[in-house]
Amino acid sequence: MNNQSDLLILGSGIAGLSLAIKVAKKRSDLSILVLTKTIEGESNTRYAQGGVAAVWDFEKDSYEKHIEDTLDAGDGLCKKNIVEIVVKEGPERVKEIIDWGARFDKDKSSEYDLAREGGHTEHRILHYKDLTGWEIQRTLMEEAKLYPNITVYEHYFAVDIITQHHLGYNITRVTPNIECYGAYALNKQNGKIDTLLAKITVMATGGAGQVYRNTTNPTIATGDGMAMVYRAKGRVENMEFVQFHPTALYNPAGENPDFLVSEAVRGFGGILKTKDGKEFMQKYDERKSLAPRDIVARAIDNEMKTRGDDFVCLDCTHLDKDAFIAHFPTIYKKCKSIGIDPMKDMIPVVPACHYMCGGIQTDENGKSSIDHLYASGECTCTGLHGANRLASNSLLEAMVFSHRIANEVLKRVDAIPFKSNIPDWDATGTTEPKEMVLITQSMKELKEIMSSYVGIVRSNVRLKRALDRLYLLYAESEALYNTTVMSPQLCELRNLITIAYLITRSASMRRESRGLHYTTDYPNELPFIDLSIL
Repeated sequence: MNNQSDLLILGSGIAGLSLAIKVAKKRSDLSILVLTKTIEGESNTRYAQGGVAAVWDFEKDSYEKHIEDTLDAGDGLCKKNIVEIVVKEGPERVKEIIDWGARFDKDKSSEYDLAREGGHTEHRILHYKDLTGWEIQRTLMEEAKLYPNITVYEHYFAVDIITQHHLGYNITRVTPNIECYGAYALNKQNGKIDTLLAKITVMATGGAGQVYRNTTNPTIATGDGMAMVYRAKGRVENMEFVQFHPTALYNPAGENPDFLVSEAVRGFGGILKTKDGKEFMQKYDERKSLAPRDIVARAIDNEMKTRGDDFVCLDCTHLDKDAFIAHFPTIYKKCKSIGIDPMKDMIPVVPACHYMCGGIQTDENGKSSIDHLYASGECTCTGLHGANRLASNSLLEAMVFSHRIANEVLKRVDAIPFKSNIPDWDATGTTEPKEMVLITQSMKELKEIMSSYVGIVRSNVRLKRALDRLYLLYAESEALYNTTVMSPQLCELRNLITIAYLITRSASMRRESRGLHYTTDYPNELPFIDLSIL
């Protein structure tokens, strides 16, 4: 089966749907196909609690302050021109999503209730209670329904992007002018692999948090887009910078994903303390509990290790109960469900993998190193985040870059032909998997390797041990991939092994500690800026 569309978008979160809407608004004659590997509403966007950072109150705030906060958090690796683009174009993108129906909380005077989060010097976070991502996802899905030229295929798993490689050419990382012609995708409902041709393809596939044992990311966050681009010999950048959210809810019963206790709780006045009720952040940073995430996560990790504790605590007992519940109803309800009353008990928290600051290398218009292939959202490395993402900049980044990609699509799509003679997917010689345990056990091993050796604190010995074990897992999974019928579980395992390799290899290349990458062998920063491009 050959499906043709002018624009193929892989992913249905804020990056994918906002792009689809913008193109559909301008060109009703263009066919737009959006793929999502589960249902349309299941995305990383949906799970974002905190909000969207944007300069809103120009009497107290300014673009310059937001730029400076972003650069400071990024620890020298942000691309300043990209930071300026996102910060200055951001408010307009937020106004658009408000026009589409997004609701953000307002105060008693009907002004937007702007929150402050770690690393921000001003109150500039627009939010909808503690469900901002859910509200944005709802808005986008409703808006997308208005355009008949947007088609959403649910339960479609993108397997590989189509390039000259599939036409028999030998493609390497130095091959010039690699072109993307669409993607092969697994229809999960019938098990068939469809050939989806497109003039322009966009990766909006989200992050890769499932590579770690503890993560706030949904189970779908398996780094599919990054892995596909790397396999297609595209460039990925700064993969070692994995942001661990300092405060995921510690639940001894175990959960996947871990429940996120938003940064905004600390912005609201929550204080980090040890189990015996002592503050500790003053030892690590003068900003205390409102320091940037990398500092807070390392501080918590160190306190847990030196004290031998399984968690630290977030103390909200001194806060106004009605105001807390109004701002954080989901967090309050979740805590109560496991026997914790945030107004009486300190909330037990642990760091958990939260956000990938590295990813597919893109330029200021979202173009990847592969022709006709663009990328937006968490799967990218635009240069905005540098070595550490400033809280609530991610939704903003996705909106700004999807807008820019939309402009590129509208300029270029008519001049790009469909590629002919693309072969169908060849599944010759494969059989049904006889033992799913081979996949599930490898997935467990992978998460343990990454959590034990490539977590918040790293060392040469740990990284080498991780690479040695990853090579074995890679060999086993490729053998399985080459001999068994395609399944989503196998594809996700394969993608996560690729992501794990990229994180670990990039971490091995960085002979310094910077931002989210901290190694005991090189505790200081180098006097020059180094990008880890694979």
